[in-house]
Amino acid sequence: MNPEFFPSVIRAGRRRRLLVAFLSAALAAGPIAAQSEPQTDSASEDGSAAGHARSGMNMVDMTPPGMLLMNLASGTSENAAAWPMPMITAHFGAWNAMFMGQGFLIDTQQSGPRGADKFYSSNWLMGSLEHRAGVHGAFEAELMLSLEPATVTGERYPLLFQTGETAYGKPIVDGQHPHNLIMSLGFHYAYQLGEDTIVDAYFAPVGDPALGPVAFPHRASALELPQAPISHHWQDATHISDEVVTVGISHKKVRVEASGFYGSEPGENRWVIQTGPINSWAARVWFFPTKHWAAQVSAGRIAHPEVFEAGDQVRTTASLQYIKARTGGSWASTFAWGRNHNTATFRNLNSYLVETVLPVTRRNFLTGRAELVDKDELFDDQFDGQPDGGYRPGVRYGSTFRIGAYTAGYTRDLALFRSVETGIGANLSIYSVPEAIRPYYGNRPMGANMFIRLRLRPSE
Repeated sequence: MNPEFFPSVIRAGRRRRLLVAFLSAALAAGPIAAQSEPQTDSASEDGSAAGHARSGMNMVDMTPPGMLLMNLASGTSENAAAWPMPMITAHFGAWNAMFMGQGFLIDTQQSGPRGADKFYSSNWLMGSLEHRAGVHGAFEAELMLSLEPATVTGERYPLLFQTGETAYGKPIVDGQHPHNLIMSLGFHYAYQLGEDTIVDAYFAPVGDPALGPVAFPHRASALELPQAPISHHWQDATHISDEVVTVGISHKKVRVEASGFYGSEPGENRWVIQTGPINSWAARVWFFPTKHWAAQVSAGRIAHPEVFEAGDQVRTTASLQYIKARTGGSWASTFAWGRNHNTATFRNLNSYLVETVLPVTRRNFLTGRAELVDKDELFDDQFDGQPDGGYRPGVRYGSTFRIGAYTAGYTRDLALFRSVETGIGANLSIYSVPEAIRPYYGNRPMGANMFIRLRLRPSE
């Protein structure tokens, strides 16, 4: 831990109080719902991809295409049907509306020579409107916003061994970038061809192509983990892409999708929508054997995703999610693998993730995440991996190291507001590193996060 931690907390007190007040007011502005009851396993046992109502849905004139659209987490990705999404539902005439929102106020401490501490907020707010389109169709518009460009100062928050994207003209290393103000702006149409078959088309100036598992901000198993996985850029980093066009077909328990999109990752100006030609592609197959399981396999070629990385990335992913209702909520777990192949270096980098959230009781949640990731961006082009100093002129960029990250945490729900689920929690990450880089990270690098969680309380 940084010895200056407590003085820094005191100095930052005024700014933090203002931030807490602002985010609390923003989340509390959502529709007020009554105290939610313990979740039950009320969804149908059928895991069909052709549309199923989640528990808690209260919609008007909802058809199977409309249910398919409203069940999506982001873009066209979907958690297993047994998870009752924490959403507020409403209707305005023939329009069905859904609202979700979550924010974390976080103090992070990252140890060692390359560690740092920071107070920041990760947050997002999403709304969608769905309307029946003819006898067999449905239309949906979605908007997702984040204040992270303002609440994550300095273009990053400390996160040991995290890499990806840029800040101030340099690659971000040991830090996670903020999300854009507009995380998603998409339009989706679905049409029922037969009793068990639905086709759909999705266009998003900013959205999520058919590549990877559900992105971590919306993944059921990551709901109580405020920090990003260090495998993010191997698995679900395309969840904020530009000029996304996706077509798909769902039949019973299977959905097949294909996407085109602009592959470069968002620029440093996170207040604007970036544009570019459709130069990347992806395809994904989902399988929903029952309401408790969701599996996907996907692959795509991403054109020049990183500013300072030569070549394209060929990304391959696979994931399996399991969700089971318990008295206190839903036990959700995800197993994911992702591989990036660089077309310039011909290097294959792998990542593995296991993640879970377990409701012990209605107000007590245990969380865990374990990762193994091959990292080749931790050092600049002068690093040669030697423990006696490590910097030599003329050595090529790209030394690869396998990093292990093991996180355990706890969240306690507090009954403070009618319309906001408030929790307080903490988690600790321990990292395993090769001997060659211990002089730069310390023998036992660790990261600790203490946080307050605010989430719109779902409709009954």
